[in-house]
Amino acid sequence: MFIERNVSLQALNSFGIAARAAHLARVRSEQDVRAVLADADLAVQDKFVLGGGSNIVLTGDVKGLVLKVEIPGHRVVQQTERHTIVEAGAGENWHDFVTWTLDQGLPGLENLALIPGTVGAAPVQNVGAYGLELQDRFHELDAIDLQTGEPFTLDAAQCGFGYRDSVFKHAAAHEGDFGLAGRALILRVRFALPRAWQPVLGYLDIERRMLEEGVARPGARQMYDWIVAIRRAKLPDPAVIGNAGSFFKNPTVTPEQCQDIIGRDPHVVHYPMPDGSVKLAAGWLIDACGWKGKRVGNAAVYDKQALVLVNGGGSLEGLAASLIKRLGVDSASAGAVVVAGDRLSLSCRLARLRRSRAKPSMAPRKSQCAMPFKATSCM
Repeated sequence: MFIERNVSLQALNSFGIAARAAHLARVRSEQDVRAVLADADLAVQDKFVLGGGSNIVLTGDVKGLVLKVEIPGHRVVQQTERHTIVEAGAGENWHDFVTWTLDQGLPGLENLALIPGTVGAAPVQNVGAYGLELQDRFHELDAIDLQTGEPFTLDAAQCGFGYRDSVFKHAAAHEGDFGLAGRALILRVRFALPRAWQPVLGYLDIERRMLEEGVARPGARQMYDWIVAIRRAKLPDPAVIGNAGSFFKNPTVTPEQCQDIIGRDPHVVHYPMPDGSVKLAAGWLIDACGWKGKRVGNAAVYDKQALVLVNGGGSLEGLAASLIKRLGVDSASAGAVVVAGDRLSLSCRLARLRRSRAKPSMAPRKSQCAMPFKATSCM
């Protein structure tokens, strides 16, 4: 296997940070991983698994080995009575894969269109949008143990999916624990697409489109087109504006807390959840706190969508420094710090929702936004 040295990662992360990797291997098959682990010098290096680089902020050079996942391919695996099982290589572009399924006449993933990143990183994040999460269509995945080189397969229960969470984001705390952070590289992912398809509706943007176009029951391709258009209108193109995608999680509260918040501000955007909790729209909260469009050094909150952090231009080193300072990350603890966007949660106090009273801090606790350099999987 060819190992690249002193490689620029600027084109490999959507935020456009000019970090470099001491060593980089392009993984196009399971055999490539085995070759890395069989090499005495490479096997002992810290490993950083990189997909599309769309939900990370690199605040320094990576001193270990970057495993750039580029495993290709997609196929229909089988038909069952209720589902069509499809498979994609971990290096496939997620949106391209969603488009391919629709081109095959296989609906089910359309609500997840235009989410940046790769297929292999999607289960790590349990990506979701417009009322649908990956776990709702997930069947199983194949991965390889980065310590032993042994392949294994996980079903949905074993992946431990949660809100933008999975077993791949948690390290084993004790011997026998099933945490896989720093331990696994995903090779292939399989999805169960419903043969009796129904559109997933309920979001305001979708309902607005239905009213505007007089469509009571949109088809899968119509849903796909709408969601692509909505996302393009709201979210910046990384090729034009460097960004780390949606960087904040929507907080959930109890119904009682939600009623209290509504009493303070009746315009708060909220959604009831199946478990009885209520999800608050983080983008709305950030905007209400006065942070939409706010710039700190070279980093900024996007002026069209408050969930998105963007590269405001200028020195990229200054951009990283601005983020480190504002987010409270101790950059001295490691050669490279990865800030994973989905790990951030909104820290506005509910009592500060009103603009007139708000002087909020959007800085999360350090434990929520920083992790030392070690193997992980990023979109």
